[in-house]
Amino acid sequence: MSTTAEKLPQDSRVEATRRELLPDTRESRTHKFKVGDTEGYLTVGLYPDGRPAELFVKVSKHGTTVSGLLDAIAALTSIALQHGVALDLLVKKFEYMRFEPSGWTTHDQIHSAHSLVDYIFRWLKLEFPRDEDTVADDKS
Repeated sequence: MSTTAEKLPQDSRVEATRRELLPDTRESRTHKFKVGDTEGYLTVGLYPDGRPAELFVKVSKHGTTVSGLLDAIAALTSIALQHGVALDLLVKKFEYMRFEPSGWTTHDQIHSAHSLVDYIFRWLKLEFPRDEDTVADDKS
């Protein structure tokens, strides 16, 4: 029996990356948010050098479809970060996604969000800027 990986030409295989584990005790940053009538907390676990490594999302609507989907997005984001996917790539894919719930926020730089996912990734972008973003901001 052959697998799909065996059928692919050698040059089309994606090389697996190693997962960068976090220490058992680590720093984190927690942020309270409100989008429309939905409140919640984002907690980002950090590597010792300050890079984001894991994401947890808790919203006021426990047990709902929205809560379950946000748990899944947080887990996928954590796995991606721990396998070396750049945060800016995730931000580019998920910021400005449009679906409910959406609405005005209490954040001073994110006045409204098109969805909870939009808010989460725009906040991550502001909170953990790339080095180039920091340099560009310093020049302004």
